[in-house]
Amino acid sequence: MSSLNPLLKTLPASVALRLDQGLSQLGIAVDEHQREQLLGLLALLHKWNRAYNLTAVREVDDMVSRHVLDSAAVLPYVQGPRLLDVGAGPGLPGIVLAILAPQLDVTLLDSNGKKVRFQRQAVMELGLENVTPVQARVEQFEAAAFDQVISRAFASLVDFVTLTRQLPSADGQWLAMKGPGADDELRDLPAGIRLHQRHLLEVPFEAAQRQLLILNFES
Repeated sequence: MSSLNPLLKTLPASVALRLDQGLSQLGIAVDEHQREQLLGLLALLHKWNRAYNLTAVREVDDMVSRHVLDSAAVLPYVQGPRLLDVGAGPGLPGIVLAILAPQLDVTLLDSNGKKVRFQRQAVMELGLENVTPVQARVEQFEAAAFDQVISRAFASLVDFVTLTRQLPSADGQWLAMKGPGADDELRDLPAGIRLHQRHLLEVPFEAAQRQLLILNFES
């Protein structure tokens, strides 16, 4: 019996079905352990959210698409191996990506103590040895040379790259998960940084348009 079994029993059956359907639509294959880890993350997030207000999404069925599948949709563009998730909140997208791609070395960065406490609890309960939660403001974070820096937390693309400019390696990338638009923000990018690729994301069960902007240093 899986050590996650008691946690998984707290979820309605609809959650696993929705997760399975969504991953299938994204073309992502998982083994049983990864599936249990994703469901365990959902169970923990739903449980903690009632007390600590980690996310505005209240219903666990909605968390499947808004959090797990939204995070999983960028998997084809994540290369790592060193990945930094800035403004990770409760560990999104970083924990989801660490589960789906165990070869990644994921650092979760957030300044909010209760969210980092949740990250640490999730890492422990899910048995994730490739995830390191860090509580710090991005301006004060001194680690460097990440292969990719990802975020879905920044409203401003310019703020994202400006505050994290010292963190990617020389040939590293920024991955900005955004809603529609962003053309004006792209025109305002700081000197020396350019748009490398733009990908529209189809997130199962979500009508809202999502896109991934991949930025890098100009050569």
